[in-house]
Amino acid sequence: MEHFNVLRTSLNSKARAGEIKTSHGVVPTPCFMPVGSQATVKTLTPDDLEQLGVRMILSNTYHLYLRPGIDIIHNFGGLHKFMGWSRPILTDSGGFQIFSLAPLRELNDKGVLFRSHIDGSQHLFTPELAIRYQEKLGSDIIMVLDECPSHDAPKERIEQAMARTHAWAMRCRNAFHSNNQFLYGIVQGGLFPDLREQSVRFLTSLDFSGYAIGGLSLGETKVQMYEIISFTTEMLPDDKPRYLMGVGSPEDIVESVIRGVDIFDCVLPTRIARHGSLFSWQGRVNIRNAKFKKSAEPVIPGCTCYTCRNFTAAYLHHLFNAGELLAFRLATVHNLFFMESLMGKIRETIIAGDFTEFARDFLASYNPTDEETRINQKQKWLAKYNNRD
Repeated sequence: MEHFNVLRTSLNSKARAGEIKTSHGVVPTPCFMPVGSQATVKTLTPDDLEQLGVRMILSNTYHLYLRPGIDIIHNFGGLHKFMGWSRPILTDSGGFQIFSLAPLRELNDKGVLFRSHIDGSQHLFTPELAIRYQEKLGSDIIMVLDECPSHDAPKERIEQAMARTHAWAMRCRNAFHSNNQFLYGIVQGGLFPDLREQSVRFLTSLDFSGYAIGGLSLGETKVQMYEIISFTTEMLPDDKPRYLMGVGSPEDIVESVIRGVDIFDCVLPTRIARHGSLFSWQGRVNIRNAKFKKSAEPVIPGCTCYTCRNFTAAYLHHLFNAGELLAFRLATVHNLFFMESLMGKIRETIIAGDFTEFARDFLASYNPTDEETRINQKQKWLAKYNNRD
């Protein structure tokens, strides 16, 4: 099966519109995948996601391995049937989750011996097992097992992790036998261009179906992240999808599309929704703010999502202040609707030939979280990563 088609490339940037073809449907790109680590996107049903226009979600092998267990899901007919989702699924190998368990794991060239963050039980992940588990889950796109070091680790440590990632990628490639799934490699190398170049050269020699850029959005500055994205995408093949792992703020998505990225995932839209932060075309809005207490307007005037069409800002403000669960659901619906609207506008303008103007206007009017606050929030989130969405 032909996996990826580029339909149109922007004249003034590396942005491109395309299609990823899988056995569970076609995914227009650039696309954003909501995160459903444990076979659910928090607060929403699969029907909700379809109504919002979501074409592919991400789930996580590490979390599903620990509960309910890979064999249980396999015996139910695979992840799609188990969770009632008929569209494509990408599964992460679980490498990032395992490596975030620094005090609970032992690492060697064979694999990772780790203790569950749930009950302390001991488990072994190897590249071969990561592939076997994902094949049994039946996801459409599966990821190699990689080592993801801290962005500020010494170069020698990052180079060591990259070498192990390459060795594991080869073992994953050799262990992969599915005819209806696609295996992606993960480029590592931290913030060092020479290591990123080595990683791209090695991984492309293995001819994966797509390539992910890993090890970013972990506390580095935006300038550093954008530089590495630009450098890396320049070397990746034009006929394969490019997936930027763990990046999901609207401004980062637009900047990364400019640089040639096709696929994104992040917990950000759903996580901040549950804290009362909603996206608008000008930036985030905090619905807990007292100014919304008596507002008869929608949360975001002009928005056509279910939440904004049916409820006032005052009502959503009340739900959050009262601790009502409906608040989380309505805010999540809005944020994912915004993300789908953004991705749709990006695709539309690439195909129409005016993406450069759209990107310029969006970035000029969108007010992102300031850099210091963003990095501090990221560090706090990473510190308690085991409670991830």
